[in-house]
Amino acid sequence: RPTPEAAMAAERPLSLFALSAAAVSRSMAALERDVWGKARGGGARGQGLPAPCSTLPLALRSAARAHPAGAPAAPHRLSTQPIWRKLWDDVMKTRPPNSESITCWRKKFLETFFSNVLHGVLDISSDWRLNDRHFSPLLHSSPHVSQLTLCNMLQGAVELTAEHNHKVLENLAGSLQILKFQHLLSCDQSIRRSLVLLLHRLIHHGSVSQVSMYSWPVPDTVLLVLILTMSAGFWRSGSALACHGSPCGLCREEDKGQSQESAQEGAERGCDAEREGSDGENQKRSPKEADARMNSVLSGPRSPPLRNPACEETSSEVPCDLTSIQGGSSPHSSSKQLSCHPLPRKTRRRLKPAVGRKRRCLRRSRGHYADPEDLYDFVFSVAREDNSGLLDKTRTTEGQNTENWTSSSPGSPCTDHAGCKKRGGPAGVFSLKAAHCFRSVSTLELFSIPLTGETCRTLSNLLSSWVSLENLVLSYNGLNANISCILSGLQALSRHPECRFRVLRVSDMFSHMPCMELVRCVLSALPQLHTLSISFDLKNQLEGSRPAGNPSCSKAEIPESCLEVLEIRFPREPLHTAFLLPVLKASKSLQQLSLDSATLPCPQELGLLLEVLKECTPNLKKLSFHDVNLAEHQKEVLLLLQDPGLQEITFSFCRLFESSTAEFLSEIINTVKRNSSLKSLKLPGNRLGNHRLVALADIFSEDSSSSLCQLDVSSNCIKPDGLLEFTMKLEGHIQQRGGQIPFTHLRLFQNWLDQDAETAQEALRRLKAVCSVVNDSWDSSQAFADYISVM
Repeated sequence: RPTPEAAMAAERPLSLFALSAAAVSRSMAALERDVWGKARGGGARGQGLPAPCSTLPLALRSAARAHPAGAPAAPHRLSTQPIWRKLWDDVMKTRPPNSESITCWRKKFLETFFSNVLHGVLDISSDWRLNDRHFSPLLHSSPHVSQLTLCNMLQGAVELTAEHNHKVLENLAGSLQILKFQHLLSCDQSIRRSLVLLLHRLIHHGSVSQVSMYSWPVPDTVLLVLILTMSAGFWRSGSALACHGSPCGLCREEDKGQSQESAQEGAERGCDAEREGSDGENQKRSPKEADARMNSVLSGPRSPPLRNPACEETSSEVPCDLTSIQGGSSPHSSSKQLSCHPLPRKTRRRLKPAVGRKRRCLRRSRGHYADPEDLYDFVFSVAREDNSGLLDKTRTTEGQNTENWTSSSPGSPCTDHAGCKKRGGPAGVFSLKAAHCFRSVSTLELFSIPLTGETCRTLSNLLSSWVSLENLVLSYNGLNANISCILSGLQALSRHPECRFRVLRVSDMFSHMPCMELVRCVLSALPQLHTLSISFDLKNQLEGSRPAGNPSCSKAEIPESCLEVLEIRFPREPLHTAFLLPVLKASKSLQQLSLDSATLPCPQELGLLLEVLKECTPNLKKLSFHDVNLAEHQKEVLLLLQDPGLQEITFSFCRLFESSTAEFLSEIINTVKRNSSLKSLKLPGNRLGNHRLVALADIFSEDSSSSLCQLDVSSNCIKPDGLLEFTMKLEGHIQQRGGQIPFTHLRLFQNWLDQDAETAQEALRRLKAVCSVVNDSWDSSQAFADYISVM
């Protein structure tokens, strides 16, 4: 029998949510049958999955439109994350790596779906939900792809530049931000040509701002230099696309937009005759000759090793003996290895710089994807056109557009928005002097790719004018002495008025020079850096090859820098405060300092470091020690915990309690309780154990003035019963304080919680009611077996 409350609720008018749900339910069969037949193939409103995949989200979509994202939260609002998670299980049939850290399953699914289809990993014909004649998997998922990885023989680049995928490439130009290359292999000329087309569209006329390359043990120099040069923004259409007869369509539109201005300026300066002569000369060249020149460009260097004048020109001003690299050509001719013919020596008007300004030759149809927050645009669209006719129409348009944007004529270089004019010259010549610049890539990352001296010199020349570059990551590239060449190019870049370079991260197996000496060299050459990270695993393997030090570098005064973050990983080198002192004095803006794997040469060294930090870095907020033995430095540890300026302190694998007493732990707790400025305390790998973890709960006792929000106790031999006791003690303190404590985050990675699953689940359940808990399903028995195996 219904209750009076239920009867009253039934008499009330239905809400908009209930009405929408009822209407959708009544029409579900028709909507499921017709949603694809009526879907528009062009705009983002038609980018969806086949109807069988989208039956379940349809009602949710209606509810979302009835209650916009900006409206206040309501109890009936539903998340689409479980739907996309289920689609992943049904379509991918694999467990994604690090699934606990995935925040948006929609993004994860669509990007993985696009990549798997592109590389042939996912066969859509084997899935009845995707095997639909109206469904183009690449076309419909491409607007939602923000990062893409190309690998092996670059089959993905060939597929994306095929004529039938022209619209896919247009969509990627508007959505793709990160382009990655992994496990590349050598490839032939036709594949390199496809790669040139792809990079030109996605980088020069697209949204790509980050290029990353991974795991290339034996890199193809030609291919590597090609990717680096295109990423740096250098482009000359005649060199790569001479066989097509006209320049890139987007470039040609820009050229037309500037033709009147160019002609007027040329007449004023008397340059028209020269330009006409150059163009006429280039147009007379046969297609075979142009194609041969393009082949020579794409085939890469066959000449003696490239010399880097940027290293030579700037080395005299770079401290730390950066004069070991020699060269003798123009600073901007680093692509000499990409060129097979010299440029005619004529007096030409200087190119107007295209650097540091926003390009006007942006991707087309960007407006169709203006609303990235609509979670349902990919899945549903109701339009009025017949899809089959639209597909036929699209194919015709794609063929025409593809011919336009992939075409070029000899001697008709691409011009960018800032006024780069047509310049004569043989087709196929790719010189940095004659090339035009599309500065868009702001982050370059090279991981596990050996860089030879020749490649480093080429990269140095590219860096010297790469004004859009903000972040450079060089990881395990075997640089050794070639690091000086890279610094020379970066120093030349730093002199440019529009330079935006701020972050440098260098890590390698062996260090060529002492870490502190390298830090001094970098800061002396690049005082505008905001973040510097230097990391080495081991000292140089050749005992006598490692320089003892550079006197000129050690004595030279470091100019005042803008450094905010400094991270140093020492290859088991002693930390001498005397060497760090000049760096800290020059870095008044330093906010974060991380010292990893350093050894303290004497007991007084850490005390001296604390005095220097207090004196020289008034803005320091975060301090981290990793794998530094602090067992005998209890006094200094307590002084750090008392510092009112520090907001985050990390003692990671520092053996804090190796030789300590119970009084030391009590002093730590009392010190943190009195420090109201400390927000985060990270103690991973210090063998806290159960009893010390339980004691740490007293930081949040009733008499505490601590503002601690985050606590990291990962890798501390914590067992389930100890975690449960910590939780119960924490709940008691919360009750005493009226339910108010600042504690919000607890990290528990790699502890022994698998020894009693039931107790661990109970402790985690109660903890999650108090704060956000981040843990993992770590197998402690296997970890112990691994430890025994290497003893």
